[in-house]
Amino acid sequence: MFKGFCLVMVTVAAVVLVAASVAHADQGTATFYTPPYVPSSCHGYSNDGVMIAAASDAIWDNRAACDRKYKVTCTGATNKGDPHPCTGKSVVVKIVDYCPPGCRGTIDLSQEAFATIANPDAGKVNIQFNQYVYVRQSNVSL
Repeated sequence: MFKGFCLVMVTVAAVVLVAASVAHADQGTATFYTPPYVPSSCHGYSNDGVMIAAASDAIWDNRAACDRKYKVTCTGATNKGDPHPCTGKSVVVKIVDYCPPGCRGTIDLSQEAFATIANPDAGKVNIQFNQYVYVRQSNVSL
């Protein structure tokens, strides 16, 4: 009986954790930068691939943002140059760099990541983003 109760509680806790990680999304803007992507503030000359981003002061958190992942979705245009820039897709990026003061966006996406969510001709778009936490589901036996 106790084993069953514990299993139910662990399952409920996992569901609450997943729900909490997707329930809150922040609003901001995204821009993009072009290769080369190294060196980076977080990893020097290590190649982190192309689904990466630089964090502005809004989320940099004195380097604590390094290696955080964010799910980013375009929500609309910031100018009249491209009134419908969004592709309807989202992208998950890893923070590997710092976008210094004067950064034009909340998150400065790699060119490839930006192109996944929006037309690069837009240059800057409104976004919704939240920290992405991958929760691996596993069978728990007590």
